[in-house]
Amino acid sequence: MTSPLPARIASPQSSRRVIVVSIAGAVGGFLFGFDTAIINGAVDPIDTTFHLNAFALGVVVAITLFGAALGAFVAGWLADRIGRPRVMLVAAVVFFASAIGCGLSIGVWDLSVWRFATGLSVGVATVIGPLYISEVAPAHLRGRLSSMQQMAIVLGIFVALLSDSAIAAALSGADAALFLGLPAWRWMFIAGVIPALVYGILGLVLPESPRYLVSRGRIADAERSLRRVQQLDPETARNDVRRIQETLRSDRKPRFRDLLAPKTGLLPIVWVGVALAVLQSWVGIDVIFYYSTSLWQSVGFDESAAFGLSVFSSVINVLATIVAILLIDRVGRRKLLLVGSGGMFVSLVTVAIGFTHTATYHGQLQLEGVWGPVTLIGANVFVIAFAVSWGPVVWVLLGEMFPNRIRAVALSLAAAANWAAEVVLNLTFPSLRELSLSGSYAIYALMALASWFLVFFAVRETKNRELEDMTVDVRVVEGSGS
Repeated sequence: MTSPLPARIASPQSSRRVIVVSIAGAVGGFLFGFDTAIINGAVDPIDTTFHLNAFALGVVVAITLFGAALGAFVAGWLADRIGRPRVMLVAAVVFFASAIGCGLSIGVWDLSVWRFATGLSVGVATVIGPLYISEVAPAHLRGRLSSMQQMAIVLGIFVALLSDSAIAAALSGADAALFLGLPAWRWMFIAGVIPALVYGILGLVLPESPRYLVSRGRIADAERSLRRVQQLDPETARNDVRRIQETLRSDRKPRFRDLLAPKTGLLPIVWVGVALAVLQSWVGIDVIFYYSTSLWQSVGFDESAAFGLSVFSSVINVLATIVAILLIDRVGRRKLLLVGSGGMFVSLVTVAIGFTHTATYHGQLQLEGVWGPVTLIGANVFVIAFAVSWGPVVWVLLGEMFPNRIRAVALSLAAAANWAAEVVLNLTFPSLRELSLSGSYAIYALMALASWFLVFFAVRETKNRELEDMTVDVRVVEGSGS
């Protein structure tokens, strides 16, 4: 057993410093949100430009997620070899190139290649953000600071949808021509070069994770990193480094085989992490933010109203995420997840019922009577329930719940599973929508119900626990105590 850390009181100055570093580390989340949600306003123009069927359209959207699964899978391995900020820099370069590539694509195949490249960098950012923040933040602030990753994601989604809406409104449609004769939807992609540049600069200046430095034998550098980020005195920094050393006794580098167990395939705690990551996707949140503009148009709203509804949902997402940040270190991870699962289930059932009340008027599908506003309310309640719980909390847990020795590779596996689940979701939704829109939401409601049972029976509270204490969690603790 490791010895307890001495009690410490964070000064306002030290808290401000670690907050600034954590916000900077979360910028990859903004790129994640921006570059994945930007497709929302471009779905219909891409469909029209390249004459795609439902499956091909699903491929164009989902191939980014396939790339993200691969990027997430290798991110932990890469981070353990070249360091966290250097991986951010690599991701920024790929972000930059793919934004231009998507905007200048001349056919569906090269667009798909650049969307895949976007996904690679998105997957890397998914892992590096929570990994880096969890390793530089003190325990009493870690939940709120790790939630910055999700806040950056939802801000990226918001800016992407707002950008799409503004361009479409200013140019009378997403197919309108703009600078150099390129359609507006192409400039939606190219705009991603700006946050990519910011992320690259941050990758050059951010301090390295002290846990990575200890793993590389750079003890003095680790102490300096802790003093720089958390403003610790030299003795406290030395004590923290000794504690990290105790949890990194193995001389060999972390490997994916460390996650394996003889009877269960993976360590039980890793199975829980994978299940959390998969269900976070399969409750259907991507449908709201990747397809919402097209979805609302398909049930009777004009283009302007559909863009407006998408932006409104993203604003709700941002506000609810702020609430989550305020609550996560007070209420705890487990309680927020349970409440969120219940809210998602009820709201998704409402949306599923709402979409059964549609009728065709003058060749256009529309929601009947009161079911228009009821379905809209249900969809936005779902966004709220997700944003205050499963959106930020799952990534906080995945950055906390694994032992130091396997944290990076276990988080990579869970993130890859999350992206693989999103591939399945985005590939199937266009076809499910044609088959039965209400049925697709009923499936997502069942996933929300399953998420409640997973948390109740298998997730243990990590609030206020130091990362070094997670060494005891290589098994799932029996029961559901906090």
